[in-house]
Amino acid sequence: MKKIRIQCVLLTALAFLMGLSQFMIVGILNNLSHSFHVPIDQTGTLVTWFAIVYALTTPIINLSIGYAPLYKVLMVLFSLFAFGNVLTAIADNFNLLLISRLLTALASGPTMSIAITFAAAIAPPEKRSWIVSWVFSGFSIASVFGVPIGTWISDKWNWRLLFWIIFVLSIISIELLYLLLPHQLRQKKGHGFFRQLMILSDKQILLGILIPVFNFAAIYMVYTYLKPLLINKLGFSSDHVIIILFLYGLCGLVSNQISGHIANRRWIKNLGKFLVIQAISLLTLFLTSNLKWFSLIAILSMALTMSVLNSPIELFYMEVAEKNYPQSLVLASSFESIFSNVGVAIGSAAGGYTVSILGLNYLGLMGGLFSVLAISVLIVLNKIYVP
Repeated sequence: MKKIRIQCVLLTALAFLMGLSQFMIVGILNNLSHSFHVPIDQTGTLVTWFAIVYALTTPIINLSIGYAPLYKVLMVLFSLFAFGNVLTAIADNFNLLLISRLLTALASGPTMSIAITFAAAIAPPEKRSWIVSWVFSGFSIASVFGVPIGTWISDKWNWRLLFWIIFVLSIISIELLYLLLPHQLRQKKGHGFFRQLMILSDKQILLGILIPVFNFAAIYMVYTYLKPLLINKLGFSSDHVIIILFLYGLCGLVSNQISGHIANRRWIKNLGKFLVIQAISLLTLFLTSNLKWFSLIAILSMALTMSVLNSPIELFYMEVAEKNYPQSLVLASSFESIFSNVGVAIGSAAGGYTVSILGLNYLGLMGGLFSVLAISVLIVLNKIYVP
């Protein structure tokens, strides 16, 4: 059990570094806008394009893994992740910065799905949901500590230093991957590219993948532009923003722990409750856009719903795959991260459009509409779901 805990810590650390690299852009959006002399909505496209590449390339790479040892695949992908971050650190123009983010996204998606596959494989059955939730919590930990501290470093010194730190930690992690992870884990042999895609013909899966799409579209309508919203619309100072980002991340961490708790406890009904809270929070943000403290409460309430679906929906995908589509196990393990990033792309792009056309105060209204869509899909899934 001690070895499993160490492996779990390593996998959580990988998720932390990937979350830090991805989420950090939100915390330094203003700094990047000033450094590269581009408007804030154009800088926000870094989030959109990252999510699009993540979502498009992850299934292609996962389907191409075949029977290769997963630890070797993971080491190659994380090496590419390290390279993408060092390229971000040295970027001297916006186009190179964008390319560096796309390379990082290319590596992050399949890395996360393989990390989840390892977590599920090494965990005893009774601990599986708990360990999977802790690997996901690496993203939340990045939000709690990494993004606020990174934002502070960026404001006080230089944002490039952050990506140098991620690069160094990534190199150390690659060595630990070789030493600590089992070398025998592989996908099942003998299944072709198209046969793995058969899982996408399952009605339960098709409905299930829409839930993270709408959930994260709702969240990222606001989250992508959280710093400009807090400073430019709600009037918080830069120092206050760092504290608020910490509180937001802390709520996200609590959300992730709730996720692990409800994964095996009537998860559809419990998830529905949190999606309703999300919709109410976003609509409240719109209605109280001129009342800064009420708006802040609404933002933090939204954060409490951000990651609740992670563990239950991930285990739902893997349960369906293990039962009916064992050749698609790694592909299924990537669905949550793939379609969450589809939602991130939709939400950040729609958020940029909303900011440029309607203004920051309309982000909550548009986000609330996506939450309502997520609730509607969950209701339909509940009617056909067969555990």
